[in-house]
Amino acid sequence: MTKFRGNPWATLLVVSFGFFMTLLDLTIVNIAIPEMIAQLHASFDDVLWVINAYTLVLAVLLVTAGRLGDLIGQRVMFIIGVALFTAASAACGLAPGPGWLIAFRAVQGLGAAALIPQTLAILTMVFPPERRGTALGVWSALGGLATIAGPTLGGLLVTAFGWRYIFFVNLPIGVAVIALAAAVIPQLYARRTHRLDLAGVALASAALLGICYGLVEGQRYHWGTVGSFVSIPLVIGAGGVLLGVFLFLQAVRQGREPLIPFALFKDRNYTLMNWVAATVMIGMLGIFLPFTIYLQSVLGFSALKAGLTLAPATGITMFVAPAAGRLSDRIGGKYILITGLVLFASGMGWAALIATPSSAWHDFLPPFLVAGAGMGCVFPPMTTVAMRDIEPHVAGAASGLLNTNRQVGSVIGTAAVGALLQNRLAAALPSQARQRSVGLPPPIRDKLVAGLTRAANSGAVGQSTSFHPQHNIPAPLARHVAQIYQASFTHGYVDAMRPTIVLPIAVLAVAALSCLAIKSGPAQPAQPTAEHDMKAPTTA
Repeated sequence: MTKFRGNPWATLLVVSFGFFMTLLDLTIVNIAIPEMIAQLHASFDDVLWVINAYTLVLAVLLVTAGRLGDLIGQRVMFIIGVALFTAASAACGLAPGPGWLIAFRAVQGLGAAALIPQTLAILTMVFPPERRGTALGVWSALGGLATIAGPTLGGLLVTAFGWRYIFFVNLPIGVAVIALAAAVIPQLYARRTHRLDLAGVALASAALLGICYGLVEGQRYHWGTVGSFVSIPLVIGAGGVLLGVFLFLQAVRQGREPLIPFALFKDRNYTLMNWVAATVMIGMLGIFLPFTIYLQSVLGFSALKAGLTLAPATGITMFVAPAAGRLSDRIGGKYILITGLVLFASGMGWAALIATPSSAWHDFLPPFLVAGAGMGCVFPPMTTVAMRDIEPHVAGAASGLLNTNRQVGSVIGTAAVGALLQNRLAAALPSQARQRSVGLPPPIRDKLVAGLTRAANSGAVGQSTSFHPQHNIPAPLARHVAQIYQASFTHGYVDAMRPTIVLPIAVLAVAALSCLAIKSGPAQPAQPTAEHDMKAPTTA
């Protein structure tokens, strides 16, 4: 590969800020849910689809968008993606109702899917292997910052300006990224033509849509019937069958520009990192979901305070990630990645162990610092190990597949932990209520237990918990009953959260053990090859 003659660090900053925007929108919307429901007269299900429309489109189209980058050039696809994402952000902020907002969020997901695979492919091309870890450390640090900073920034914007500004904040960033991308990012692609596998696109999209839709919506339909003969297991099963057909057809057409070149999986490290990427996201999203609910619903923190409680993890991640990337260049990423997974799992496990119904924010500072340091040691070496030996002409496909596995892991983690948490709550909340209400009159006691059972079974654990006993009982008794209800909820939630978090921590432990199979060694300097010689970069 010929030496890149532009400024790779300027390219790194531009693509990293584009990447930052898209990941920020995965988490920033959660904070605005109560205000959206009130101002748009939306149902809770409507607002859930505001979140899921973005996630589903993003997960489904990443592989296709990565291959399109190989076809028409990563620079062009990146600029198209940023422009589409920015325009859709403006439309989201101006949406007059929930239906429009859901539709515009889907378009946002399309823009995000178009640009995300190009970021990793561009960095793979402009940085030689021996310097790639440092670059990916910066890229990963901004990605990690976006994921964790979403609740904090969202809380600030919603409090100061209103929910629409969580979308308007993307406009100046998007315009700046487009202008800089046109001036800074080179047009790099291999000296060979590509054809798009349209049948593969259709099958992969349908398969991922079925699997991800089933996982996202399974909890709402109690993993049963959606309507008529359609059920969640049927939707997921159909997605699995289509995925099998897709993989079979991909195997048949490996000599004719497949959507997924199976040659990628000859690289043991790349294959292993696809598995690790999925398990890491299952673990991380699976831990953050119950803990975020705990901070707001049990401790009563505002959205802003909950975000600020998590902020120390963001800060330490920003500091550690670039250093972990540089160290990966020198000694290889194997043991850095293992250390990061162990630290993150230990830190979050520590936080879950010390969590009580009356904890203060500063109680979590030490474990969150440990978890943040671990997170900073995960993403840079994971990406560096995965992409170290990938040939430039398949960098887009490789990046798209790696990011798809991350997104599917996020969906699986959220769905699995959400289901387990609800199961544990269904046992813990009524149990607490029975223990704490022994002295109450039987009718009131039965109503209290039934109310907490309904709250657990409906999944309404992220909303304020209150209980309104019969109006014809004395006020002191009514207050006492309400206190028992609240105590039963807070203690029951903590009792349910601890065993729930064991699942994602166990998944992270499996990921750490899997990393022992990484082929060790630092990245080697790239060697020029005639087949994959790159076109001269252009900045026009």
